[in-house]
Amino acid sequence: MEILSRVHARHLVEWAKDRPDVLVLSADLTSSTEIDLFRDAYPDRFLSMGIAEQNMLSFAGGLARQGFTPLIHTFAVFIYRRALDQIAMSVAYPNLPVKMFGFLPGITTPGGATHQAIEDIAVMRALPNMTVLEAGDATDVKSVLDAAYGVPGPVYVRMLRGEIPRLFDETNPLRVGEARVISRGTDITLLSSGICTEEAMRAAKALAAKGASIEHLHVTTLKPFDDPRVLDSIAKAGRGVITMENHTVIGGLGTAVAELIAAHGLAKRLVKLGLKDTFAHGASLPYLKKEYGLDAMSLVRAVETLLDARFAVTESDLAGIYLAPVHSAAKAEAL
Repeated sequence: MEILSRVHARHLVEWAKDRPDVLVLSADLTSSTEIDLFRDAYPDRFLSMGIAEQNMLSFAGGLARQGFTPLIHTFAVFIYRRALDQIAMSVAYPNLPVKMFGFLPGITTPGGATHQAIEDIAVMRALPNMTVLEAGDATDVKSVLDAAYGVPGPVYVRMLRGEIPRLFDETNPLRVGEARVISRGTDITLLSSGICTEEAMRAAKALAAKGASIEHLHVTTLKPFDDPRVLDSIAKAGRGVITMENHTVIGGLGTAVAELIAAHGLAKRLVKLGLKDTFAHGASLPYLKKEYGLDAMSLVRAVETLLDARFAVTESDLAGIYLAPVHSAAKAEAL
């Protein structure tokens, strides 16, 4: 598997070259959110707003009213927790094209409860006019700029940084409203998002080798959640549906799927893998994945429960099909 470094940092400079309306705003996390190259390339289009996220969001709303396209860059928790009222009243209510890139989604940081954005999807999904996207690999990270820019209103993006695996072909970019179909099957529909997709791919591959029939879709658009392929896959799932997300199971992907199942009267069992109504403590990402049930083996156990079967998949089996080494040699444990 190909591992790419600082994908957003490099792509943003080239992508913004012929878009003079694009301004980049930072809340004192410029290098940590990979916009230092943009700052150096276009100093007149870079705005350092200090540690004042509420002001930054209202300021961005004003810029958008003047015809600019502001790209907010900071850690996810500092967007939706610090500045929720400003996002609602200065950006979402007037439906302005402010694009918010939230880094360190879910448990991707050792920073503990203060830095882990574990309920951001639930909060942002609830805001009218808001589109919510999540990147899961290097192809998603590179193409999410075009996707967000093409939406006429506000967009919140769960973003990745550092060294990132490429799970999807570069010629198949992220498209708003479209899930990626990774595998076909008839017993279980598996819907994963963000960094969970890599773990899900490992588990699904091991289970397929043991005879399980799983249809796996990678979800990048969490709102609106209306891809007809998702509904079709759920409808034909013989034994049930599993969601796997780097987020609390309240209000995120699992909830969106539950709403879809209920709205269409589908009698399907649903297992939601994610954080179980708890704050997460700080540790390495591999530890946190296992601790909170977001690793490949947790998915294997969920599939076995739904199918009432045992597939004898071991940690060695999963290690044998590991898709990538440690992703971030530079910032695996850093903020």
